[in-house]
Amino acid sequence: MDNHQRRTLTFLTIGLIFMLSGIEYAVILPTIWRYLQILEAPPYFLGLGLSAFSLSALLTGPLFGVWSDRSQTTKSIILFSNLFEIAGVGAGAGSSIFGFLTRNTLPEERAGIFAAIMACRQAGLLVGPAFNLFLRLCDFKLGPFVVNKYTSPGIFMCLLWMLLQFIVLAAYWDVPPISSEGAVIVLELKQEEVKEEEEVPLMGSDEEVARTYRAINSDQLETSTSSESQTAHEALNPFKNFSISEAFLREEVVVLLTAQFITLFNQTALETMVTPLTQRYFSFGELGNSVMYSLCGVEVIVGFFFVRWLSSKVADRVVLAVGLVICSTACIWCLIFLCKPRGGYEWQLSAFIVGVFLQLLGLPFVAVSQVSLFSKVTAEKTQGFSQGVRRSVGGLATILGPLWAGGLTNNLYIMLGMMLALLVMITVMTVLSYERLAEPRVVQCAQSSDSGG
Repeated sequence: MDNHQRRTLTFLTIGLIFMLSGIEYAVILPTIWRYLQILEAPPYFLGLGLSAFSLSALLTGPLFGVWSDRSQTTKSIILFSNLFEIAGVGAGAGSSIFGFLTRNTLPEERAGIFAAIMACRQAGLLVGPAFNLFLRLCDFKLGPFVVNKYTSPGIFMCLLWMLLQFIVLAAYWDVPPISSEGAVIVLELKQEEVKEEEEVPLMGSDEEVARTYRAINSDQLETSTSSESQTAHEALNPFKNFSISEAFLREEVVVLLTAQFITLFNQTALETMVTPLTQRYFSFGELGNSVMYSLCGVEVIVGFFFVRWLSSKVADRVVLAVGLVICSTACIWCLIFLCKPRGGYEWQLSAFIVGVFLQLLGLPFVAVSQVSLFSKVTAEKTQGFSQGVRRSVGGLATILGPLWAGGLTNNLYIMLGMMLALLVMITVMTVLSYERLAEPRVVQCAQSSDSGG
């Protein structure tokens, strides 16, 4: 099996990992509140539990990222983190996975790969509720454990993650990065050329010329060997001469981290708001909300694949700008039509559907473009740690978003006004930094200088 086939199987396994994370969210979340009530836990324990999950991912993401950057492996990290998946620790392995994807994709195809991976998670969110149809029928004992509709989702997900361990062992490889493969090929070609050139003088009769020629090649080989040793040493320690301030306190990086925070903050705030809103205005029950979430999942999946196609046609920063305009339009629509609903039931429902549609339409544009751009403006050798920092910023947003929206479900003007203010801020930042939101041209400059010298 060649590296191309291994890379394809590895990417499929990564897609399965993200799909399981979506299934987990869709299976666990609807039942966790009732389970806490059985334990007679106070209401604030629901928020604490969800925040604790995000906090675990926030703390472990950079640690797993450093681990993957130093070891240049992700398979062992995934196998280890999956043992603690339900506790939220496993979500921290996402930084290592995104670092791996960055090293094993070309810049022009990266946004499309990221979009497909994110669509896999949305597919998990879409099919996840179907598992609850049979899990709610569980009512038996497994040794000392009681298995019912509240405890069965956790046991079910535990079995799925155990199955995934075997799939990772069989179908996941730490394939060499694309750049490394190119370097190896070039090195082999150079070695063959040197070998051929050394053999030619030895066939001649002039011994002096042969000796001089071989001495020159020995110097070249020593220089090449020392250069390779230096490169290998840097690979073993990617954080040598690494500076957090130089890596992250740059204009383009700050803009993208801000986009990550605002996107997830607004998304989780809306997720917190939408269920009480549908109950208050439209009397939606479990069935109505399930249908709504299913339709939302379909829209987001279609959106991710549209962005996958669009990213091959236009630059990432264009996709980001379009997404921010759509999200701002959606927030303005919600401020006008949802804070004080007008008209009858049909008009209110139509206004709500349009608002949700616009919010979800902009999500894939912003999510994919900012992840792709972030991978291009940060160093590849420390990509795991950088992605860990990015995901930690997102984790902080998923903690604060529900807390912000949870206390303001009766004050939509304040809640949506803050969300719109954040969107306007990041849009202005994007416009001012638009020229810097692109892949650095360091490599091209180096090539031109080499050809000139």
